[in-house]
Amino acid sequence: MNSVEISVQGVDPPDWMGKAESFAGAVLSELGKEGWELSILLCGDSFIRSLNAQYRGKDAPTDVLSFEQGQWYVSEEGDRRFLAGDVVISLETLGRTCADLGIHEDEELKRLILHGILHLSGFDHDESDPRGEMLEYQESLLKKFSEVHLL
Repeated sequence: MNSVEISVQGVDPPDWMGKAESFAGAVLSELGKEGWELSILLCGDSFIRSLNAQYRGKDAPTDVLSFEQGQWYVSEEGDRRFLAGDVVISLETLGRTCADLGIHEDEELKRLILHGILHLSGFDHDESDPRGEMLEYQESLLKKFSEVHLL
């Protein structure tokens, strides 16, 4: 069984957090992950900007960051667990992106969760190539989950 926990930093907790946790869990199952622990942090631009500057050398907000931990351990119950890492999503950037591109926030939120989980699963992409394998896989998964609504 996988475990997903969503928390907030500097933003009000949205009422859809439980649905987003369930969605992330369904994505992990679709990817064949078992025993994974994943956290998702929802924040504003100032927080994600500081992380982006510190870890990527880019002094600007971004929509999503992933921080891989990638450690197996045995829980107190004796279960083998995988501490996958953290996905950080800026709700402010999410809103701007949707307004700029005319995308519904529900679709973009699912896209960002998928994107972060794929990075924690070992996928990577060239930022200049929107047709890369990871991004195409991300979009195919997004279509697969098109009937799931978070907002």
